[in-house]
Amino acid sequence: MRSINEKDNALFEAGIKLGALYHQFTGSPVNLRTVDSLEKAIEESISVQPYVNSISVKIDREMIRSKLNKEFGYCELEGRMLEVVLEIKYGNVLIKASLKFDKMLDYPLMKIEEISNIQ
Repeated sequence: MRSINEKDNALFEAGIKLGALYHQFTGSPVNLRTVDSLEKAIEESISVQPYVNSISVKIDREMIRSKLNKEFGYCELEGRMLEVVLEIKYGNVLIKASLKFDKMLDYPLMKIEEISNIQ
């Protein structure tokens, strides 16, 4: 059995943050008037959590436009609408992780993009 290191913890934190973001915010009501504030709310909510170095959230406006309910003028945020880039700093390790819709898989995929050691 090997001991857990900073890289292991950084990877865990990245996965937890992206999973929490996805499950906390999907289903939120959104329209073209509120999309900017929802992006900002998601960024601010996740940014206060431990080890978050930075986060960028973009919501696909074209997808919102195509899904708007004609009568009420809004839709629900779906995972496929999100493009998130997150940096986690845990000790001397920096992780860049993302959540992006993968058209080939037809799935909002979370993955580790980069792992860096910093001093």
